[in-house]
Amino acid sequence: MSRTAQVTPTEMVHQVSAADAAEMTRVARRLASAADRIDGAEWVGAARSAWEELPSAYRRRISSFRRSAGPAGTLVLRGLPVDEHDLPDTPTVAGSFQRTTTVPAGLLVMTACGLGDPAAFLAEKSGALVQDVVPVPGQERFQGNAGSVDLMMHNENAFHEHRPDFVMLLCLRPDHEGVAGLSAASVREALPLLPDRVRECLMQPGFSTQPPPSFGSADGTVSRHAVLTGAPDDPDIRVDFAATTGLTPTAREALTELRDTLASVSRTIRMRAGDLAIVDNRVCLHGRTAFRPRYDGQDRWVQRTFAVADLRRSRSYRTDDGYVLVR
Repeated sequence: MSRTAQVTPTEMVHQVSAADAAEMTRVARRLASAADRIDGAEWVGAARSAWEELPSAYRRRISSFRRSAGPAGTLVLRGLPVDEHDLPDTPTVAGSFQRTTTVPAGLLVMTACGLGDPAAFLAEKSGALVQDVVPVPGQERFQGNAGSVDLMMHNENAFHEHRPDFVMLLCLRPDHEGVAGLSAASVREALPLLPDRVRECLMQPGFSTQPPPSFGSADGTVSRHAVLTGAPDDPDIRVDFAATTGLTPTAREALTELRDTLASVSRTIRMRAGDLAIVDNRVCLHGRTAFRPRYDGQDRWVQRTFAVADLRRSRSYRTDDGYVLVR
């Protein structure tokens, strides 16, 4: 883990013990047998109950992060029970997702229940709660989860009113060379480095963010928003450097200064099998460094799940009391 800001690795990394990993496997296997598919309310309910059976040290660390993500806004849980040699080939199709019950899927959804509630978007990966992040042939330069070039720093679904509060990324299989890294940068560490004039500009509604290609084309409407909101000394951040535009020259200049400052405090975490990274999407941006896929069945495979602290807020965006936002 490389870093430039003053946060020790122990504040970001929690090592799961071998005994706790074995207990997590037992709980996740029993959960996997509760249903054939993972997206129904019944299975999520079973995952919520199973969360209470996970090792107490793991639950305490998740609960602490939910309450306060700290200055870095990122937590890495290392040593989860993932056996990369017992996996099928890495998927290579666009829009890949997980529907069947597996131990990794169970770990993700149980942890989402510990953070709040799992959530997904119908326009993205068909609304699956557990999604594959894998390289897809022909999409190497795509600014999204199917690409393999540098992925620019962003808040997940920054354009959306009900973007996730937490993004979970579980590494099932690293890339061949072990060079692909999760990049993360927190506004809490960048804020003291920004001039007052930049902070003030970023707190004005002078910016617009387009939806990513996975959500389809925008309708041409410009929705204005601020990049920083909330308490001036501890704001939330909303930006995607591949999709957010400043609507005035001053706003564009502020966006550039923000990008450069976040880059100066960013960290790169080279994840290995069994690493679960949780990013607080309210205060932390994430991206990915480049890697070279081989498309041989052994490429990098990460599974992703979103969690929201308050599912009720998005009730009008869901056709029932489920977990998928339809717009």
